[in-house]
Amino acid sequence: MNKKPGSRLMMWVMIIVSVLSLALTVWALYAGSHNYFVLDPKGPIAAGQRDLIVISTILTAIVIVPVTILTFVIVWRYRDKPGRKAKYDPDFNHSTKLETIWWGIPIIVIAVLGIVTVRYTYALEPSVAIQSQKEPITIQVASMDWKWLFMYPDEGIASVNSITIPEDTPVRFELTSDAPMNSFWVPELGGQIYTMSGMAMTLYLQADHQGTFFGSGANFSGEHFSQMRFDVNAVSDEQYQTWVNKVKTESKPMSMETYQSLTVPGTADKQTFSAFPEGLFQQLVTKYLPGGLAGAKDRATHTTPSTQINEKQSEEGQSDMGTGDHDGMEMNDQESTDTNTSN
Repeated sequence: MNKKPGSRLMMWVMIIVSVLSLALTVWALYAGSHNYFVLDPKGPIAAGQRDLIVISTILTAIVIVPVTILTFVIVWRYRDKPGRKAKYDPDFNHSTKLETIWWGIPIIVIAVLGIVTVRYTYALEPSVAIQSQKEPITIQVASMDWKWLFMYPDEGIASVNSITIPEDTPVRFELTSDAPMNSFWVPELGGQIYTMSGMAMTLYLQADHQGTFFGSGANFSGEHFSQMRFDVNAVSDEQYQTWVNKVKTESKPMSMETYQSLTVPGTADKQTFSAFPEGLFQQLVTKYLPGGLAGAKDRATHTTPSTQINEKQSEEGQSDMGTGDHDGMEMNDQESTDTNTSN
């Protein structure tokens, strides 16, 4: 019996898919390590996350690779061909050995994967400080449409769309948003963390090497989402201090008016400021609480006509009440005078 064209095509499709799956797995683990930021870490947090990715891939490959190979073998072994001699056993329905293999191995893999994931999840908790002999520096981050504002409270300076940090020094990022939710991400230093209005998130990162690293917003946030990028410049301690002094002496301070102009939706160039309004980050975090910036701004600039009418009517009512009481007092005084005269 000749092979049917459809079965021949299906066989070759399965073979090609199997070979490509194995090739892509190997390429991602080895050759791809120099092409992907997440597989080329420059700090301890990113290194831990890279290790978790590699371990998880290897564990899942224990199941995926044999299944892919067996798919190729089965397609080739049981293909339709002349003179086939495959055993015909229509009453076969169970094999303890096979059931143990295809249930036991995945269960063991899932258990090990669960243990590894839990261990790394706690070890890489974003708010846990990185162990170091150096004191961490603090950078306060505010995401906006479509730009990033970075404030250095200890140095009293700020920058837009660019960060400069000393190498081998933990950095404590405090993050919030003055726009829709976004996600702060520096792939070579660590995983992403969300920025949200009315909340302050904490993320510790560290750069073990000098260089300029890619940072971006990793959450879709509208028209210029793709341009919401920033640079992270890791430099020596001396170069960091030189940069701080340069910003303090050569840049202009940021006023509240300057900050309000940054909040207008749109892109922005890299900027530095020698100062920024005191307590600005805390004001952003508490912006929507009673008495916060948003409430004060609404009361000052968003008074509706109906509110103005009610306030005017209230004032007029109070004025009329005052006039009425005064007139009543005058009438009572006149009546008292007439009575005394008649007497």
